[in-house]
Amino acid sequence: MHALLTSSLLSLALTLPAVAADTPSLEEAWRADPAQVFDASEIDIAELLWVARPVVVFANTPRDPSFEEQMEELQADLPELIARDVILVTDTDPSVESDLRQQLRPRGFMLVLIGKDGEVELRKPLPWTVRELSRSIDKMPLRQREIGRGR
Repeated sequence: MHALLTSSLLSLALTLPAVAADTPSLEEAWRADPAQVFDASEIDIAELLWVARPVVVFANTPRDPSFEEQMEELQADLPELIARDVILVTDTDPSVESDLRQQLRPRGFMLVLIGKDGEVELRKPLPWTVRELSRSIDKMPLRQREIGRGR
């Protein structure tokens, strides 16, 4: 019985790394479905450097009216954000203390746009429209190069 249990555990241990290897990276998951919204506690923002522009929406609860309004706004015109390599990230649980929450220290609702270089491009205490976000992104030097205007 002991040998059988040991054999079963060894066989399970040998298959675990293969399962982990099949788990897509953050970039792969985002590229597979750029419309999905990621939870800040489940991602490492460093994986997105030079890949995507995180738009992080903070609130103390998902029932915050500003949070609800912001998410509706972002979802309503998502293709504009996807075209600009935006990845949507939310953090609505202050008790979890995600890395992003610790770094950016929001107070209640806050919208943060982070550039592909990892720098905070803007912080807003009120919801913004996709049009306003798109205009801010389009003014960034890297975005200008991406669309061929920054030469």
